[in-house]
Amino acid sequence: MSNNTVQPIFILPEDTKRTTGREAQQNNIAAAKAVAQAVRTTLGPKGMDKMIVDAAGDVTVTNDGVTILKEMQIEHPAAKMIVEIAKTQEDLVGDGTTTAVVIAGELLKKAEELLEQNIHPTVLAKGYRLAEREAQRLLQNIARPITIHDIEMLRQIAATAMTGKGAEANKESLADLLVTAVTRVLENGTRTVDLDNVKVERVVGESTDKSELIEGIVLDKERVHSAMPSRVENAKVALLDAALEIKNTEIDAKIQITDPSQLTAFLDQEERTLREMVTKIKVSGANVVFCQRGIDDIAQHFLAKEKILAARRVKKSDMEKLMKATGAKIIGSWKELSAADLGSAGIVHEQKVGEENMLFVEKCTNPKSVTLLVRGGTEHVADEAKRAVTDALGDLAAAIRDGFVVAGAGAVEMEVARGLRQYARTLSGREQLAVQAFAETLEVIPRTLAENAGLDPIDVLTKLRSAHDQQQIWAGVDVFSGNVMDAWLQGVLEPLKVKTLALKSATEVAEMILRIDDVITGGGKRSAMPSPGMGMDGM
Repeated sequence: MSNNTVQPIFILPEDTKRTTGREAQQNNIAAAKAVAQAVRTTLGPKGMDKMIVDAAGDVTVTNDGVTILKEMQIEHPAAKMIVEIAKTQEDLVGDGTTTAVVIAGELLKKAEELLEQNIHPTVLAKGYRLAEREAQRLLQNIARPITIHDIEMLRQIAATAMTGKGAEANKESLADLLVTAVTRVLENGTRTVDLDNVKVERVVGESTDKSELIEGIVLDKERVHSAMPSRVENAKVALLDAALEIKNTEIDAKIQITDPSQLTAFLDQEERTLREMVTKIKVSGANVVFCQRGIDDIAQHFLAKEKILAARRVKKSDMEKLMKATGAKIIGSWKELSAADLGSAGIVHEQKVGEENMLFVEKCTNPKSVTLLVRGGTEHVADEAKRAVTDALGDLAAAIRDGFVVAGAGAVEMEVARGLRQYARTLSGREQLAVQAFAETLEVIPRTLAENAGLDPIDVLTKLRSAHDQQQIWAGVDVFSGNVMDAWLQGVLEPLKVKTLALKSATEVAEMILRIDDVITGGGKRSAMPSPGMGMDGM
């Protein structure tokens, strides 16, 4: 008698979980939508803040998209892909993280509706790809040029980036400081702004309007000896990547001393070497020394006697900033130091900031590295102000580097959506539905701005569509009055790069998630070698 029962074949470990087909797609889309929903209420001038408390009890209060997503410690693999969008946006531009995540979430929400109509995921992915390419072309057509000389436009970009964040109350004064900082560190004859040369230090203790730009560097250091001068004017600055100490031998060595006079001679020789180091520094003309390594106690004493201000164990990154600010050269050996290697600063002084002493290297001539002191009444306020300022710096650098800007307030999204609807009519296949969904997706930005401001999103979108149909390309939503405004005339400006990158990364991730139809969650590690007597099933 034949047995027709087919034995199941197991190719995965017993504790492996597998989700396939529509269920896998639905799970991934739901996770991505949940991430987008978590940050959606933070968008715009009237966006709300999130309070995140970690396992240690530390509190973060912010409406910065990427900060929220990083602190949330998301585990779902599809959700992590959405978080990566925010991180990419933050690394390359510094702003627009919430916009990118919200667009990605909405693309997947629209895709879910089309999947239920039995439209194949690869057709959707192709349609989204076509729509994104056309959206990029439309953005390039409506963008306007900007240069480093357009100071007022740069100020408006910085102010727009800080609107709705902790620093909003003082955005005008901060915008002036930021534009000045960026123009200082701009590399001559180029559009390159290295934001590493703008050091942002947050200070707790005063209101944000007391923030200031230091034409030089602020170091989280203090004098190594209390007898050193706390203030040096017309400073001649030496930067040493060498220890002002007696070197230890490279190999194990024993020094046998049989007489007290030998010990005295040995110590005297060490002292003479340290005195020689300080004399060399004095002869070079330096009256301020920043050392990347240690400074011996006796050397500190000799430096103090010579009225030379010194700081030790300065970070390499700070040494490089000091070099760009003062014009000094970083010297690897004290023996090589000369007057030609020194930099200059109008004043170097130690000042108590909050609970700590800090060294200010100020009034440098044409500094290529500056420090922005961002103040706040509490830790949380100062942290959020610093995040807002960092975002604004990223926007300024992107605008100068790429040379194009667009208006915000949802205007550019509405204009591109209008163009995409026209483009969709030129398509004949099912991709047309995906392009139309992409156009509707872009309208999520002005809709969210309206919702977060307590306005009726349907009324706002209707007004905006009407205005854009009448060729008002910069018609955006005024979240304070609920009316349509000319965002360009109102100075609501953003770098083109923020929009192009957000669209590109959101589309790519949405496509990737849509094409996943099988999720395999691996179990624990199994033994690599089968035990005796085990066949293929055992392996």
